[in-house]
Amino acid sequence: MDGSDATPPIAEPDKPPEPTKPPGSESDLGRRTAPRVSFWLRELPYFVVLILTLFGVAYMGFSKQSIVGYWELLTPLIAIVCVGNGWRHAHDRDARVRLIWNQVLHWLAFLVAMNLILLSGVQATFSTNATGLMILTLLALGTFTAGVHVLSWQICVLGVIMALGVPALAWIERSALFILLIAAALAAIAAAFWWNQRGRPVAKS
Repeated sequence: MDGSDATPPIAEPDKPPEPTKPPGSESDLGRRTAPRVSFWLRELPYFVVLILTLFGVAYMGFSKQSIVGYWELLTPLIAIVCVGNGWRHAHDRDARVRLIWNQVLHWLAFLVAMNLILLSGVQATFSTNATGLMILTLLALGTFTAGVHVLSWQICVLGVIMALGVPALAWIERSALFILLIAAALAAIAAAFWWNQRGRPVAKS
């Protein structure tokens, strides 16, 4: 038999193209959701401090008590948040040790100042309400300056909100104070959300 009688090879059928996932598939949704989740987890410490601050200011407004112990407990929490914020900017061991010592000395100075106000001779000069306002003013100043040191606008915003609570407690009626605190919290959350959206690239169609 010659080569002309050979049976030609059977061509394999073309493989169907692999289905492509639509733009709204689970993988795309997961990629879009992951940055939002990480953003809220990253901002969670600031929101916790903000809520605790607003609670303390509101409680002072309704109870007319100084709650000095509450602010003293909040102080180390703010210090920890400051260290956590500045940690990612400290690239070596010496920078991290310097960051920790700076924050420890910074907040220790404000704790000493708070306790100086609580001395019996000083307490005889001021009322309970005035003492609470002075403690809150010191805490606001300490928070804002700590935010400047670690280059954190979130911590600076917390200091500003604390500072706004001082005139609010002194002048505004109780109902108006409650509304003001809610508005301040919403404004801080909106500012954080806007900052996150500002840094994200615009998706191409």
